[in-house]
Amino acid sequence: MNMTVSIAQMDVAAADPEANLKKGEAWIAEAARRGSHVICMPELWTTGFDWAENSRLAADHERVTERIGGLADRYRIWIGGSVLALDDDGRPANTFLLFDDRGRVAGRYGKIHLFGLIHEDEHLAPGKALCTVETPWGTVGLSLCYDIRFPELFRSYALRGARVIFTSAAFPAARRRHWRTLLRARAIENQLYMIGVNQTGGEELGADGTILYGGCSAIIDPWGETVVEAGQAAECLLTATIDLGRVDEIRSRIKVLQDRRPDLYERG
Repeated sequence: MNMTVSIAQMDVAAADPEANLKKGEAWIAEAARRGSHVICMPELWTTGFDWAENSRLAADHERVTERIGGLADRYRIWIGGSVLALDDDGRPANTFLLFDDRGRVAGRYGKIHLFGLIHEDEHLAPGKALCTVETPWGTVGLSLCYDIRFPELFRSYALRGARVIFTSAAFPAARRRHWRTLLRARAIENQLYMIGVNQTGGEELGADGTILYGGCSAIIDPWGETVVEAGQAAECLLTATIDLGRVDEIRSRIKVLQDRRPDLYERG
């Protein structure tokens, strides 16, 4: 089975949902024109990380969510990416929402690993559960940025049957090589497609100064090969068709998941 995916490498306007939604709609429309089944956006693509404004903006999350759902329905395309939303306790959270092509929320994942270097843990509530979603192309897993440093999460998704994992990110240019390496590692060790969508441009983080984002959004296949990859700085929309049968082919050749020894891993 094939799935056509677009990834939107984006320079996010801080605390300006209207500008970001307008830009996002143009890319969503173009992805649909290209025949994409799914488009994935980067982390916090409607707001960025403006802590001074984000509490206020999170309170308006229902309107933003409805707008994105409306775009999915209008263009008949699945849309993924993280936005500010309120969790079940009314706290702002970094939340990956996956909308189906009728505008319904098919998957919701609150980021479980919050990044202390930018004080994410001081401003946002952590997620409480992993999230896999059953789609017309099989099981997919949802993840966000810093998560990529925690291989247990991705292995858990693989064991749940995921053949594709979406990772929305705002990974900095200073650690761009980590981003590129970790995307490939997660794909190789779990024998699945990694779809990583990163921000580009920069953002002012107050006392922490300006952060420059590293781009290099990419789709990596289960053998660790690059299907498509963006450059470091420019905004762009990349589209590729991936063969999900390649996951089954590679898993049948090298039986990594079957050859695990979990009975030994936790022993002292």
